[in-house]
Amino acid sequence: MAQESPKNSAAEIPVTSNGQLEDSHEHGFNRDLKCSLPVGLGLSETKITSHGFDSTKEGVVEAGPFPGSSASPKSSVISPSSAAASRLAGQGCDLIIPTGGRAQQKSGPVLLADEVKNPAMEKLELVRKWSLNTYKCTRQIISEKLGRGSRTVDLELEAQIDILRDNKKKYENILKLAQTLSTQLFQMVHTQRQLGDAFADLSLKSLELHEEFGYNADTQKLLAKNGETLLGAINFFIASVNTLVNKTIEDTLLTVKQYESARIEYDAYRTDLEELNLGPRDANTLPKIEQSQQLFQVHKEKYDKMRNDVSIKLKFLEENKVKVLHNQLVLFHNAIAAYFAGNQKQLEQTLKQFHIKLKTPGADAPSWLEEQ
Repeated sequence: MAQESPKNSAAEIPVTSNGQLEDSHEHGFNRDLKCSLPVGLGLSETKITSHGFDSTKEGVVEAGPFPGSSASPKSSVISPSSAAASRLAGQGCDLIIPTGGRAQQKSGPVLLADEVKNPAMEKLELVRKWSLNTYKCTRQIISEKLGRGSRTVDLELEAQIDILRDNKKKYENILKLAQTLSTQLFQMVHTQRQLGDAFADLSLKSLELHEEFGYNADTQKLLAKNGETLLGAINFFIASVNTLVNKTIEDTLLTVKQYESARIEYDAYRTDLEELNLGPRDANTLPKIEQSQQLFQVHKEKYDKMRNDVSIKLKFLEENKVKVLHNQLVLFHNAIAAYFAGNQKQLEQTLKQFHIKLKTPGADAPSWLEEQ
């Protein structure tokens, strides 16, 4: 056995299966193993086993503490270098540290801990995916507008959506006209009330025309009272239609917009998949085709889900719209007819039928939603 100075970290003795020295391959292996051992290990008890090709017995070299040294062996965890680890895995050598029984490393690849993911890299990846998706969707929209791209169309659903949008515009027009009528009626009622007060004042001051002014004062006050009743019915009608148009229908149209976005994404990834399938199939394109197929399937499921959601919302919206508008149109008709017919009792009965309470002058009444 060859001895080196105590300063060396390990003994280097290349051995072959027949006991002869080998200076080429095994010398490089021992040099890498020497570099991989930490300095604090010293000349600890280390077994180096080299498997022979023809012999059934292994040649073993044990390197113990340096003779004459009083330092006890130190047990340390070995962190091999990449070069040494690769040679250990390739040549099937066993590296064992029996001292303290802390660590053993047998033949096989060296597993290193996964690196901690960087949040900045994750955000960058999200931005990259968003940019790619936006580019694909923009290209699809431009292709459709130029007439060069194909789009998926559900004829029945698209017809229902077009009808809904057209009805929304018409309901908005009715709502605008009803608000104009309410404003004008309010001004007329206010004028009638002022005119009635003026007639009543003149009735007290003009003895010759006391009765005439009194009749006109009572008539204007009655018209103002009936006008306030009609105004309450019209405002109730406006509030109900406004809720239907700007909340219920608007919520359904928001779902329709999400459905249209899902449809554009679906068509964009469908077009990409079709283009890849038309191209050559080799080792470079097959992974891209597989990835494109997975993305296409994801967006297809999203598109189908949004289409189902839109169909359900359109169905419930139609039922709710018929119910709400039926009640409101009956209210509007009965109130207008009773007012212009001068039927005060019928007008008041109409308000009671729909549970409408008139606002007392100078007091804030709760909204019709709170009265439900």
